[in-house]
This record gives sequence, C-alpha cells and structure tokens, in this order.
Amino acid sequence: MNQVADFAVVASRRMIFDLPVCDLDWDNALTFVNELASLPVGQTSISFVNAHNMLVMLRDDSYRNVLEQNLVLPDGVGLDIASRVAHGEPFPANLNGTDFVPALLTFMERTKRIGLLGGKRSVVENAAEKFRRHAPWHEYIVVSDGFFDPARSSAVAAEIGRQKIDVLIVGMGTPLQEKWVAEHVGPQHARLVLTVGALFDFISGTVPRAPRLVRALRSEWLFRLALEPGRLWRRYILGIPLFLYQVVRHQFGRRERVLRAEPLQLPQRRIAAPDKLAS
Repeated sequence: MNQVADFAVVASRRMIFDLPVCDLDWDNALTFVNELASLPVGQTSISFVNAHNMLVMLRDDSYRNVLEQNLVLPDGVGLDIASRVAHGEPFPANLNGTDFVPALLTFMERTKRIGLLGGKRSVVENAAEKFRRHAPWHEYIVVSDGFFDPARSSAVAAEIGRQKIDVLIVGMGTPLQEKWVAEHVGPQHARLVLTVGALFDFISGTVPRAPRLVRALRSEWLFRLALEPGRLWRRYILGIPLFLYQVVRHQFGRRERVLRAEPLQLPQRRIAAPDKLAS
C-alpha cells in the first residue's frame, strides 16, 4: 500500500482479530479514498471485510498477509459486533463495497479511467453500462471477465497497464481477488484498486439487493440466504455462530495475553552519590 495512505490511516483504525480496520464515517472515508486515487505516485488497495472474510482470514495466513498491506473497510453487522466487544462501540459506518463504490464514483468529480475486472463477461459489461449511467463523466473499461486461465494473469495485468487505468475494480471473490491483485497489480497499473466480491452481480441486476428497509435493519444477509440457500447456508447458518465464538475467544485470549505478559523492565538509572554531585 502507498506509504502516504498507510501513514494517514494509522490514527483511524481499530484492531479486529489483530487486523487494522479503518473506522472512518462515510464523509471522511469518501474524502480520504478520493485523495488516495488522486495521488501522483504509489498505489492503495482497498478491501471490504465482513464476518465471512474474517473467518477466511483466521485460517488463511497468506490472505491475512495481503489484508495487512491493504486499507481495510468494515462491511456488515458482524464487524460492528466485533468492534463493540473489542472497543466498546460499533464502527461509525457500514462501508460495504456495494454501496461505497457507486458513492465513490459519484464523489470523484475529476474524470477517471475506471477498469472493471471479474465476473461473467455479460455481467461485467452490464455493470459497466450501469456505471456509465450512474456517473457518466468517468470512462469505464472492461478489462476482462473473472474466468480467465491463471496462466494468462500476466497478459491481463499488461492489458490493465496498457489501458492506463486510474481506478481498478476487481470482483473475483474472496480471497482469490485480493491475492491476485497483490501478486499481479502494481503502481504502474492503477493508483487505486478496489476488491469488491459480488458487486458486479448486484450492479448489473443479476442478483437483486434486499429492500431498503431490510438493509436499514442490517438484515441483508437473511435476504441473500433466502435467495440462495443452497450456496450460502454454510456461510450464514454455520458461519455466524462460528464468528461469534471467535469474537469471544479472541477477546478472552487477548485479556489472558495481557495478564500473562511480564512487567516491562525499565532500565536502571545510575544516580551519583551526593558527594560526587558537587565534585
């Protein structure tokens, strides 16, 4: 991640499962990310992390290593629960990618070249058209679908560079998308990279979003479970209790580590004898 971005976010993050997660509200997050996209050098990769992502991270060290290099934004009620337990309050905002990315495109007033990578070809093309209607002052370039042969990764990365992308949006699923970006996408490809999971499915209308009231009640996961029970039941029916267990386990483990820690041994200062002070 760009060193400027890393320095700026130090004072605005909370540790969740020993991972720093940004705790900005909507206005400050949009302003901050817009500034990152406008930096003349370097690159920032942004990940949106929910309870499911956290469980994946706990069993996948390579995924954790990538997230530790990224700017991580909190997505969903699970992160709020973890924050309440660890820090006494929820995150200021639910910065999920499905809402944040369209808001960011609107917030960015200067024209950007927006690259889209991931999903089925028809889905990502449809999503690009929806983005053009949403924020028409940007240019939208479909780089590739998300089902290319891994052996073509270098060619796909070269195409990103050839297109002179400013902001790259990658929707290939977690943790593949984050790992792929970390390995193949550098500052020469884009200033800002957003890894967004199923965003293209939602934007294109391929997968419907929950009604606004359901989202306001923080229950979109129930809507998604009802739509795709066969695919998502493990994530939610098994994943939610496991996540809550990990939250409690980690908090008690943290307390035990603090209590077991040996007192810090301060260096002994040598004090001269009174008679030597006058000499």
